[in-house]
Amino acid sequence: MRRRGFIVLAAGTTVGWPLAAHTQSAEQMRRVGVLVGAAADDPDAQVLRAAFLQQLQQFGWIDGRNVRIDYRWAAGNADNYRKYAAELVARASDVILTSGSSLGPMLQATRTVPIVFTFAVDPVGAGHISSLSRPGGNATGFLMLEFSLAAKWIELLKEVMPAMTRAAVVLGPSSTAAVGQFAAIQSVAPSVGVEVIPINIHGAADIERGVTAFTRSGHGGLVVTASAVANVHRDLIVALAARHRLPAIYFERYFVTGGGLMSYAADHSDQYRRAAGYVDRILKGEKPADLPVQAPTMYELIINLKTARVLGIEIPPSLLARADEVIE
Repeated sequence: MRRRGFIVLAAGTTVGWPLAAHTQSAEQMRRVGVLVGAAADDPDAQVLRAAFLQQLQQFGWIDGRNVRIDYRWAAGNADNYRKYAAELVARASDVILTSGSSLGPMLQATRTVPIVFTFAVDPVGAGHISSLSRPGGNATGFLMLEFSLAAKWIELLKEVMPAMTRAAVVLGPSSTAAVGQFAAIQSVAPSVGVEVIPINIHGAADIERGVTAFTRSGHGGLVVTASAVANVHRDLIVALAARHRLPAIYFERYFVTGGGLMSYAADHSDQYRRAAGYVDRILKGEKPADLPVQAPTMYELIINLKTARVLGIEIPPSLLARADEVIE
């Protein structure tokens, strides 16, 4: 049928050219789904969205011109993850970008549509991929952290508070990710003279109860490890640390911009820019199974000096000099 249209045009029917050009454009339009764990009005999530779009444009993909990007905002709701994952699959996405706790529901929804993930903590241990170097299946992407990073958290916290002898470690629901992070912290805690006490959380009540019980003894600090539960309840955790005057270190910068003391974490915008590179490669024909899962290449130390002053903590000048960002 397309051949017949070409013959008519060749015979001199020029009126058909705009229609043919439109049809060709429609055939070239690709579809990218994006499942975001945050709410649509989350300003930090909008920064990451902008970084992703900007990098896609560098590869020649323009939303509305040759690619259609469908966003779904789960707002930390487990039911939304499942609902929106199914919706993005049903919309015939060529590739889907997801992050963190969205990955599990996304893989439950499809084992065929290519998936690029960001901020995964332990995708091998969770059974999402076969290995980091050869993920297999339909998903690949970028790690939030390597477990060795968790050891750095306790070292930095001790540097800020030399008198600290105890640290509560906030852990998400039992998983290989929680076990791996706690093991890394335990491995260095004795060398810096700190006893670590796990606080296992499933929701707000666990967080409040665990932190309050820990603060009954002094010389304590708080380490908040990577988990979806901690991220959803980050305002509560920051408020509890302030109420009980606990110096705390967090796995994401958002805790610090929200009033927490400090974080040491991967550069989130960099992850989304790199994810755009994988989306580009998949749209051009490469398979997720052949693209290795990559660890972060850029980390940020963020310190909130205002919070330090409220807590009565003097941040060592050597640590301030190493900080990537200082919030006054």
